[in-house]
Order: sequence, then C-alpha cells, then structure tokens
Amino acid sequence: MQIIQGIPVSPGVVIGRAMVLEKSLHRVPFLILNKDEIPLELEQFDKSIKAAQSEVMRDRDQVAESLGAEPAKIFDFHLGLLNDENLINPIRSRIEREGVNAAFAVVEAFSELADQFRSMSNKVFREKATDVFDLERRLMNALTGGSRDRLASVKEAVIVVCHQVTPADAATFNHENVLGIATDIGGRTDHSSIVAAAIGVPVVVGCKSVAEEVSDGDLLILDGKTGSVIINPDTETVSRMKQNIERIETFKRKTQQVTKEKSITLCGTEIHLYGNIEFSHEISQVIQKGGEGVGLYRTEFQYLTSNQTPTEEQLFEEYSSSIKELGGRRLTIRTLDLGADKYTQAQAMEPERNPFLGLRSIRYCLQNIDLFRTQLRAIVRASSLGPLQIMFPLITSMNELRQAKLIFNEVLEECQDEGIVSAPSIPVGMMVEVPSAALMAATFTREVDFFSIGTNDLIQYTVAVDRGNEKVASLYTAANPAVIKLIKSVIRAARRGKIETSLCGEIAGDPVYTMLLIGLGLRNLSLVPSQIPAVKQVIRKVKVEDCERLARKVGSLDSDRRILSTLRAELQNTLPEALGGWST
Repeated sequence: MQIIQGIPVSPGVVIGRAMVLEKSLHRVPFLILNKDEIPLELEQFDKSIKAAQSEVMRDRDQVAESLGAEPAKIFDFHLGLLNDENLINPIRSRIEREGVNAAFAVVEAFSELADQFRSMSNKVFREKATDVFDLERRLMNALTGGSRDRLASVKEAVIVVCHQVTPADAATFNHENVLGIATDIGGRTDHSSIVAAAIGVPVVVGCKSVAEEVSDGDLLILDGKTGSVIINPDTETVSRMKQNIERIETFKRKTQQVTKEKSITLCGTEIHLYGNIEFSHEISQVIQKGGEGVGLYRTEFQYLTSNQTPTEEQLFEEYSSSIKELGGRRLTIRTLDLGADKYTQAQAMEPERNPFLGLRSIRYCLQNIDLFRTQLRAIVRASSLGPLQIMFPLITSMNELRQAKLIFNEVLEECQDEGIVSAPSIPVGMMVEVPSAALMAATFTREVDFFSIGTNDLIQYTVAVDRGNEKVASLYTAANPAVIKLIKSVIRAARRGKIETSLCGEIAGDPVYTMLLIGLGLRNLSLVPSQIPAVKQVIRKVKVEDCERLARKVGSLDSDRRILSTLRAELQNTLPEALGGWST
C-alpha cells in the first residue's frame, strides 16, 4: 500500500481501478519486435509523422486566421523538426535495424533533443525544449491512438490518472466512465481543476508522481477531501474507506431533501444561491440542485476547449441557449478571462514569464479589441431573451473599468444602429479579485451596478501564492486574516454605495465558510452546482446574529490556522455531518 498526497479540488471518496491516460514525459515500455512486425511498426511511425504534421499545420492556419501571420510563425519550428531527416531517419533506423518499438525510439530521440536545447546558454533556445515535448506528445498520441479514445472504450467506470488534464480534456470526458481524477500537476483553482470539479466527481491534483507510480488496473482510493491517493490499499483500509463513503452518501441524501426548499436562515433572512458554470449544459444541474440562476458564467472555456476561435454567431447561440434554459432566472456573464492559460500563451511569439501578472483577463481583452467586441456583440444580442447582466474580470484601476465600459457602450450603440433588439438596460458589474480593487471599492461603486468578489484570484494576489503551483499550495487559503479583511471592506463599501455584492470563489461552496460569509454581510453566493444543497442546509440551520458573532470573533484572530479551527468548530456544533463532505 502506498499513499500519495496531493491537493484536494472536489470532495468525495471513491474506490476504483485506475486508467493511466498519460505518463509524465511519456514513460513507455522498451520492446523488441519480431521481424515480421517491423514493417507494420515502420508504417505506423510514418503515419504518425504525417498525422502530427497535419495537426501542426491545422493549428498554424487557425492561429493565422484569428491572430495573424506573425503569431502563426511559432509553428514553423515544429514543422521544421518533423521534416528534419537528422531527427527522423535515426528513429526509423532504430526501428528497422534494432527492432525497437516506435514509441520507445521516439521518446528517446526527442528527450535527447530536448536535453540539448535545455543545456544551451541562450534562454530562447532553452525554452524550445517545451516545443520538442509538445511534438513528442503529438507523435505519441498518433502512435497510441490518444487518451480520449482509450477512455471512451472502457466498459466500467475508472479513476483517471494523468500527468496533467487540460480544460478540453476535462470537458470531453464521458462522465459515466469517470469515478474520479488524479493528476501530477495543477492547483486547486486553475482552469483545468475548475472544469474537472464541475464534472461532480472527486478530484485531486498536484500529486507530483501519481502517473508514474500507478499502473493501469491498480486499485485506488481517491479522497477529494484530504487530497490523498492510496495505491493498492489493504483490506482494512478499504473497509474503513467504505464506511466513510457511506457516511458521505448519507449526508448527500439529506442535503438533496432541501434542494426544493428556500435558502432562508432560522431568523428569516434569505441568502440567494446561484451556480458557477462553464457551459450552458450545466444549467440543468444548477436548477436541479436548487440554484436561483447563474452567478458566474466563465465564458473563456468556449475558447479553451475549442480548436478555433468561436464566432459571434456561435457565442450568441451559447448565450441564448443559457438564457432559455434558465427560464427567466438571472444569468451573469463574465467576459473573457484569457491570458494566463495555455490557449493564449501557446499562441504568443514569446510566452510571458509570469502570465498571472501579465497580459490577462480584461487587459488581454483591451489589447485584443476585435475579440472583445465580438463577445460583447453576442451578449447584447442575447440580452433581449431574458434577464442578463455582464461583469468585467480582474479590474485593477478606474481607467481599465472606464475603457471596458466605453467599448461596451459603443457596441450597444452599434447594435441599436443596426436595428438589433437588446434589453432596455443591461446591468454592468465588475469582479473584485485584486487588492487594489478591494481597497478602492468605495470609488468603484459609483461606476458599476454590482460587485462579484472572486476569492480565487483575491487570495492569490493578496498572499503572493500562485494558485496553480502545487509546491506552495499550503499557503493558499481563504482563512488568511488579510483576505478576510479585504472581503469585509468590499462588502461594507458596496452596502454604503447601495449596490449588490456576491461572492463567486471556491469558498462560496465550502460549508466551513458559510456562516462567516453570512456574518460578514453577504446575501448572494455563487458556487459549483453540486455544492448548493450542502451550503443551503447550513444556511437553514443558523441565525444571522450568530453568524455576525462568529465574524467578529474571526476578526480578532491573527492566523489562518486559528481562524480555520474556529470555523470548523462552529460548523461542528451546527451541522457536524457537513464536515464529512468538504473542508478547505
């Protein structure tokens, strides 16, 4: 039995067999082929080269179409390598003369080439090692048939184990075949983790070596609460975990009973619960779980999971579908939060050293006006179909907000001139997710209709911790006193400015924080749909005055450990079974 510790992303405990979709750096077996197998292996290798070339050229053409010819030049290096006889011929020679399997020959040759680039003194050449590994991945997918094909062919549900899961991978997983997900790298609130968590299964990321340690068919216990992955557990451990699973399932059954009930405290105060979504098809789950609408629509996932930039018509169809699915409930659309992701970094001539502090989110949109206007036009067109409001992400200054509003108003006027029907008034809000915005919240209230506090980024920028870096994951916590003080100040500023405030970060769905958030003055929470029933059950067990007392107590504490201990103790007294399902 072996235990690997990772970062918990989505709660729950599952026991099942592993399917390893992708090894770190493609660890593959060394095989000696029979003579009669060599011609077929050479044919397969040649086909993989052509498939990789076609894939690269397709990506190049798509980038050229959406961003221009200059950014598309980054793919010339890829094509050059695939046509380089000094790289390809030795691989064919090893297969033909030594009888080595193609996958092993590819990995050895490309790893050696990557090492050569990494040893160079010039930084630009060192970074080319990443391109080499990208080509290796393309070739390996062509040789092995690809990870998605393997997952689609399984006959029973499995625990997916891989080095890294992309948003596109997570979005296309067949939910019926996936019991849980464990990855080597990743952080609790990065894009990939958010999409994986939306599937509604236990997810653990940042396990460092789980894809190396686990083999296909290994029995695993995946604990999305503690972040542990147990490989080939003994009988006693399996028995104990089955008891834990039964307790969690009992709590889930209880929470499901309140989905149709109102989210009201014992003293009669209504706390509105909305859902966070990435795609319109998730809305049915929001409604099923008792959500009142969508409080955060992360629209960038249409870009992250697509091979080409969505058109205005495609965006309009997606937003229209969302509004119709909601049936009169409110839809809050966040404009694109691109920039700190592989989608945009892969298209850059020189990827940014620290994209989370670079050209991301609203900054990215303001420097890619055509992309921004296309989305805004789709939103304006959809606004006539039902309740819709829009908010801009990662606003750090008044200039950014006013520039974004100016472009939005220009698009509104443009649509009116074209005779396009839109809502008489579209509420405009902003995300408060950096300290500068939180500290200037009182000023921003004069420019927007509502705030949405994005704690995922607010924590990251307040405590200087990369939320996608598993090495410093322990420092990333909403219980940091500075984070709580900033949240409190934003709520106070919004109340004085007479605008609505909601919170849409991951802590909105964590029952441990529910009483604190109510005590700080929040009356609107937006969370992962699957967590709505658990939070609603806590709400229905508390009084606002008790929550305010807890908030005052937390405000006097000076460490995240003491704060978290206090919050857990309060939840233990209020609804002890809730601690079995989720804990930050």
